[in-house]
Amino acid sequence: MAKEHTDRTTLDLFADERRPGRPKTSPLSRDEQLRINKRNQLKRDKVRGLRRVELKMNSEAVDALNAMAAERGVSRSELIEEMILAQLQAR
Repeated sequence: MAKEHTDRTTLDLFADERRPGRPKTSPLSRDEQLRINKRNQLKRDKVRGLRRVELKMNSEAVDALNAMAAERGVSRSELIEEMILAQLQAR
């Protein structure tokens, strides 16, 4: 029996069909989940004594930082922090 989308009498026959894709595990919308996760991340960072600093750089500098961070096995933010601290201690 084919399913007819306009058929109003047999809708209950197809009510239990499993839909393909990832199952919904949270009752919250994706936007709400992202907002809560970001809030929790900011709380964790605050407990760890971290503060957010944002800067804009040209792509060549970012590529060089990425390469240097990969060589040292650290994240780019850790590398930038090391470089800034070294510069401040040299003063």
